[in-house]
Amino acid sequence: MIAVPPIPAKLDIKRDKHVEILWKDGVRSVYPLSYLRSMCPCAMCKEIRQPQVKTKTSLNILPGNYSNPLTIVHAQLVGNYALQIDWSDEHTTGIYSFEYLREIAPPES
Repeated sequence: MIAVPPIPAKLDIKRDKHVEILWKDGVRSVYPLSYLRSMCPCAMCKEIRQPQVKTKTSLNILPGNYSNPLTIVHAQLVGNYALQIDWSDEHTTGIYSFEYLREIAPPES
């Protein structure tokens, strides 16, 4: 049996709050912006999230500049498989596939 990729039935973006997806199978996923930004799938952010050997002076630096409120500046669909988000911290390289978004979905509330 071939796995069917997750498909959104409805996508709602609140630029200063969250991204909400109602999936075709009825599951609802709400992604707070700070969570979504910290889980950016671009190569640079993935590398930063990778566990590294820690020393007493090493710090875990999360992606993003959170000195100002985080917002979505622009978002657009990429084909029929992903959402590309431009963030207020000037990060623009994250393309969130629907499969990835479903994988990282916070538990339903």
